[in-house]
Amino acid sequence: MTRPGRSDDRELLREHLLKTRIAGDVATPREGNLSNYRKMVDKNPRYQFGLTLRDRTFDETLAMMARLCGVSPDPRHRRGPDTIDVDRTLDALDAMGARIGLAARRRETVLLATGHPDTLMGVYRAVEDALRAAGCVVPTPAAGWSYRVVSSFGPQYREIVYSSGVAALGTDGQLKHTHDPHPMRAVLRELRDADPGRWPDLVIADHGWAGAAGEAGIETVGFADSNDPALFAGQDEGKIAVTVPLDDGVHPDHYQPLTAYLLARAGLGR
Repeated sequence: MTRPGRSDDRELLREHLLKTRIAGDVATPREGNLSNYRKMVDKNPRYQFGLTLRDRTFDETLAMMARLCGVSPDPRHRRGPDTIDVDRTLDALDAMGARIGLAARRRETVLLATGHPDTLMGVYRAVEDALRAAGCVVPTPAAGWSYRVVSSFGPQYREIVYSSGVAALGTDGQLKHTHDPHPMRAVLRELRDADPGRWPDLVIADHGWAGAAGEAGIETVGFADSNDPALFAGQDEGKIAVTVPLDDGVHPDHYQPLTAYLLARAGLGR
């Protein structure tokens, strides 16, 4: 039975997602989407997100992204805007919310991490607060673990830092965008070595944080933009439980109604 207000909540969020271009006609350019699909098909490590994915053709990848994300299926559409189907976003939020609600009722151990701390951190922090309030364990392993990367500024070290219980990467006090799976692998190594009984029941993440967790066999739900096909491929292959399609680069405030909807679907809304 549909809860009173659920249809209205969904319709209000639909309007908001379209207005802010989190879904619908998004700002992510078509040429960037197609280029990244080719990079995933070519097994470029940066576009695998830590997942070991089966071989796919470009046409198969485009068809998958049209089905799971809602981009245009027309291979002749090569430039200009692209789309994320708002109903796919809403359906995936419903599924993610249901899984978060189950974690809350079971008081599970949940890891949270983001490669988009500049835009999505508020979503994760709100989910973390709700899970902690429900009695879940939110561990913070491998804080300070670092590794060397080569950037446009030359070699740098990046380390795992936590905003409360949400993992991200930082350099010189600044949180950084990342696709890398290495940090999540370090987190899981420390958990396994320190306390095998605290292996996570659920991971809520994006980018390589999510991919590495799914590859390790942990139930994983996450967010992905239309130019990040790996998590959708992981869902297609059963390694990622839920991938929510959205533009992950809009103003952080625009995600607040989405967060409220997600927590309401989890039964954790205020």
